[in-house]
Amino acid sequence: MAKKTVASLQKAGKSLTKVIKMVRSEKTGAYTFKQDIVPNDKVQEFLSKK
Repeated sequence: MAKKTVASLQKAGKSLTKVIKMVRSEKTGAYTFKQDIVPNDKVQEFLSKK
């Protein structure tokens, strides 16, 4: 499935990246994962958000 996602991202004409970020809950201490498909120039902005 990951190969299909990568292939479809490359065909879109825009340079997009699938970003997965691990976030820790302050309430329970458990980790959750947030994922999104963002343009390459917005990756650092996505990762720096809290």
